[in-house]
Formats: sequence, structure tokens, C-alpha cells
Amino acid sequence: MEQGKVIYFAGGCFWGVEHFFKGVDGVRECVPGYANGRTENPSYEEVYTDTTGHAETVKVSYDPARVSLQTLLKLFFTIIDPLALNRQGHDTGTRYRTGVFYAAAEDRPVIEDAFRQVEAKLGCKTVTELEPLRCFFPAEEYHQDYLGKHPDGYCHLPLKSFRYLRLWQDIALFLGEEPDPVARMANAAALISERMKFFWTGFYRVSGDVLVLGPFQGEAACFRIPFGKGVCGTAWKEKRTVVVPDVDAFPGHIACSSSSRSEIVVPFFGPDGEIAAVLDIDSDKKAAFDEVDAAWLELICGKV
Repeated sequence: MEQGKVIYFAGGCFWGVEHFFKGVDGVRECVPGYANGRTENPSYEEVYTDTTGHAETVKVSYDPARVSLQTLLKLFFTIIDPLALNRQGHDTGTRYRTGVFYAAAEDRPVIEDAFRQVEAKLGCKTVTELEPLRCFFPAEEYHQDYLGKHPDGYCHLPLKSFRYLRLWQDIALFLGEEPDPVARMANAAALISERMKFFWTGFYRVSGDVLVLGPFQGEAACFRIPFGKGVCGTAWKEKRTVVVPDVDAFPGHIACSSSSRSEIVVPFFGPDGEIAAVLDIDSDKKAAFDEVDAAWLELICGKV
């Protein structure tokens, strides 16, 4: 049986990062601490001065038979801003820099590939460090499982990240090995709608040169959307997620419901690498979606 493995994630304040990864199926243990600095056994007060070179980091021990390093890296990049230098959320300082620190040399190619994918999507280099682990010192006891002990404590991560994590894992579990794509879409739409309480959630399936309405939850909607038209057709044509804060400001928006105020559309890729459908989600509030929703809904589409 393959032994457990470890990876070290610096993602800003370690309270939220630890709490997030503790919720990942296959993660055995999370330990917040201080990594890759210049001093031995630093205290929190010393690290806080930004003179030690340490970054707040979480040691993640995991079972590779249940969760892969590739998956952990994808999840890590959903909870950080990889373009923010020495800052995450409202926290600033070198102690809050982002990084992936590895203990096993064979992990580096996997991590490099994850960085390449993120940078290709961003169109630029990240400021997230990729380095071997030089040192790691567990933080003081009161930092361990801080948000478990203090559920109302400070967390720089958006609360919806934790909801999306559970939804993403539950969708994978629930859909299992069901082979019918429409059946998978139907239950995925139901679960997303139930958990996230969106105004409209559904799939439009590619059929020739149009998108045809598929399984959905919400009000009656348009039957067909042409290639390149509206938000759905644009996401299909451009092969990318489209976030629209105000549907009235989107040129050529197709109004299936007058109650829709903002929208996000995520391409769903089939086994052949081509777009087979799009996931369309509407809100009755403006600016309801952001890059956090985009990152998670892309991961969810990968499970459908």
C-alpha cells in the first residue's frame, strides 16, 4: 500500500488554509506553521515582524490513493490570488506570500505542470513561489485547528469556497460511474441549485450549430441559442468561462427571464476535448459571480 505523502501550501493566513484542506477527502492531517525562513523555531510574534523570512504555511498530509497531488494543487489555486505579491485578502506582508513547497523531488514536475496550467489561463506568470521545503516549524498550539475551536474567527477565504468544496466532492460521489451524460447533468444541476440557491441553473447542450436546452432548475427558458450569440453562445465560441455582472450591459444578451440580473456560463468539455455543453447559472442580483465561482464551477464541470 502506498504510504502517505506531504505537501506544504502557503496561502495567506494559515487559519483558513488549514480549515479548508481539513475538509478535503483524502487529507489525513493539516498542521499550520512557518516555512522557508532564516530562523529556527520562530514564534508567531517574530514571524509577524516580517524579519524572519518565514511564510505562514500549512503542512498537508494526504493519502495519494484517495486524493492526488494534482487535485490538491487545483484546489490550492482556487483559494489564492496567484498574482498578489505578499498579500492575500486584507493581510499584507511577506509572511502572507503564496507558495508551494515540496519535500519529495519527484513532486516537482507535477507542481510545475500545475503552475503552467494556471499561468496559461492567466496569460502571465504568477508570483506564487515554487521551491523545495527548506524548513518547517509547527505554529503554537493555539493556532492549531483555530477555526475549528473558533467557528466565528477571522478567515480571509470567502465562505463560499467551503460550500463549493463540499458541493464539488458530493457531486463526484453522487454521480459516481453513471454513464449517461444527460442524467449526470440533471443531477448536477439539481445539486448545484439546492446547495447554492441560484436563481437558475442548467445546461445547454451542443447540437450542430446551436445550443439546445438541457436539464435545468428554475423558470422556463430559451429552447435554442445560436453559436456565438448571448452569454452562452459566447462562452461556447470563445471556449472560456464568461462572467457577466450586469446582463443588461452585455451586448446581445438573450433574456430568457426578466428576473435575471447577472450570469456566469462555464464550458463543459466532452471526452474528445471539444465543448459538449455549457453550464449556465443566473442570479436575480447584480454582480453575483466572481473568479471564485468561475474556478469552482469549472472544477465541477470536470466532474459532470
